[in-house]
Amino acid sequence: MLIVFFVVFFLRLYLADMLSSLLDRFEVSFNGDVISWKKSLENRSKDCFFRKVQWITTGLKNFPFLFSLTILRHIMNKLIEQLKYCVSQFKKNVFFCLQTNISELFPSPSSASSAHKDHLSTLQLQDDEFLFSSESVNEGHPDKLCDIVSDSVLDACLTQDPNSYVACESAAKTGMIMIFGEITTKAKLDYDKVVRDAIKKVGYDDKAKGFDYKTCNVVVAIEAQSPDIAQGVHENRRDEDIGAGDQGIMFGYATDETEEMMPLSHVLATKLGKRLTDVRKQGIVKWVRPDGKTQVTVVYKNVKGVMVPQRVHTVLISTQHEDGVSNETISRELMEYVIKPVIPAKYLTSQTKYHLNPSGRFVIGGPHGDAGLTGRKIIVDTYGGWGAHGGGAFSGKDPSKVDRSAAYAARWIAKSLVANKLCRRCLVQLSYAIGVAEPLSVFVETYGTHARPLKEIYQIINKNFDLRPGIIIRELKLRRPVFAQTASYGHFGRSEFTWEQPKKL
Repeated sequence: MLIVFFVVFFLRLYLADMLSSLLDRFEVSFNGDVISWKKSLENRSKDCFFRKVQWITTGLKNFPFLFSLTILRHIMNKLIEQLKYCVSQFKKNVFFCLQTNISELFPSPSSASSAHKDHLSTLQLQDDEFLFSSESVNEGHPDKLCDIVSDSVLDACLTQDPNSYVACESAAKTGMIMIFGEITTKAKLDYDKVVRDAIKKVGYDDKAKGFDYKTCNVVVAIEAQSPDIAQGVHENRRDEDIGAGDQGIMFGYATDETEEMMPLSHVLATKLGKRLTDVRKQGIVKWVRPDGKTQVTVVYKNVKGVMVPQRVHTVLISTQHEDGVSNETISRELMEYVIKPVIPAKYLTSQTKYHLNPSGRFVIGGPHGDAGLTGRKIIVDTYGGWGAHGGGAFSGKDPSKVDRSAAYAARWIAKSLVANKLCRRCLVQLSYAIGVAEPLSVFVETYGTHARPLKEIYQIINKNFDLRPGIIIRELKLRRPVFAQTASYGHFGRSEFTWEQPKKL
């Protein structure tokens, strides 16, 4: 009988613990009455426990009497009463609460399906669709301002000395811009003037705009290129045999989804940014200031590796503006003078979402609002997140730096493959070692869209493209001062550049 007593005793404790744990699990969904009942149950459980302890203590003091059948029967009856009471309370309270709250905690399949459909409706997506977003920044963005300044210094060097070797970085903050790096050139430059002219061209001519080219402090910290690099890369070598200026990996990407053979999300984001600058400089929208950012989300379908745009899902524009202009005016004029002229009507629907200056106020901008640095917008400069990126920035680097020239060559290859219908979408990777002319590797990914075997595509590349840095520079005419143009609104997808002219294969 003692064994039965202890079994029932511990069974009772286990049941109390189980009920407490169950209530803890559902406590968030229960109302105050249930929580109060839980506390009451816990108190009862504690009372039961202390009663059992009291019984055991009494029993131990009177150990000979524990073997009395009458006492044992009395104890068993008490335990059974307690157990029945707990079970009845559990049924009465917990099951009732579960019935009233179960739909919130565990939705039925039909309600879950309905919620899933509502979610899809919000996203405006079908089962075979997905979203992809790309962003762009205006030339007045502090990082882009630094890119422009660095490339303006490069162009100034190449104008006087096409064989200049330049690695120029820029950094900007309130009332100050610094250029620093390594430059070996025969050009005689007034760096202060080059920098101020670049800032003026962007439109920062008043402190109220966040920067003023007339009063800002220009710091110059330029040294000559390291002789160790010079002897290993270009000294005592013919132009076609110069080595890569550094090691690295570079990517080029092309797709047939747009006329530019660029991703639509990136094309639209970039064109919106360019349009913002145009309406500002042309006086169409007078309250716009130089700093600004854009972002476009496009609904796509992947059809056997081919990216097929369906429609524009979301348009986001944040532009610096004069103080005092209302948010209603900003939204109305951005829609009328920026969005409608850029995004084709076929991509806009009644469900397209617009976030136009969603922060509500953007008066403080440029380097006054955020510090700027060369090379921090490498995705904006390339493919808007599509394809891949090797990590090396472009601006401020002469074409002996394969971070720039080989990335242009990789785009040239990818666009040529797509333009010649050898594939509909293409990613090309190149890799180099410092001082070595020939690339270490060439890789092509067509995402299953190739019209000829990949082995044949590699043979076509080898036959038509000499990827030594000196040859890339010569064929793409990269010793000309054209780089300040590339510093804003993308290095790719613009027909004025040589690497955007597909080769006939």
